[in-house]
Amino acid sequence: MGVEKQVLKAGDGANFPKPGDTVTMHYTGTLKDGGKKFDSSVDRGQPFQTKIGVGQVIKGWDEGVPTMSVGEKAILTMTADYGYGARGAGGVIPPNADLVFEVELLKIN
Repeated sequence: MGVEKQVLKAGDGANFPKPGDTVTMHYTGTLKDGGKKFDSSVDRGQPFQTKIGVGQVIKGWDEGVPTMSVGEKAILTMTADYGYGARGAGGVIPPNADLVFEVELLKIN
């Protein structure tokens, strides 16, 4: 499957991040199986900033976020190989877990 996107709120339809751009976004990550939340920039009250499309984040974000325009809110559902794979992460994401992220692209820096 890789990554599937479901748009919740349309963005501006014009400004899309390119590989190497720094993006600012809010996200909430949950396990697809059972829906347990494992991380949320919204809960921290601090948007997340990262370079996109250059391997600094999971493959699902590197491929999914560039399809979003500024202001868009979407659900990115990804298979484990686009997330943390067989290793899982930090005791909160089990091995081979499919992930669901609600992502809002706030700006391209």
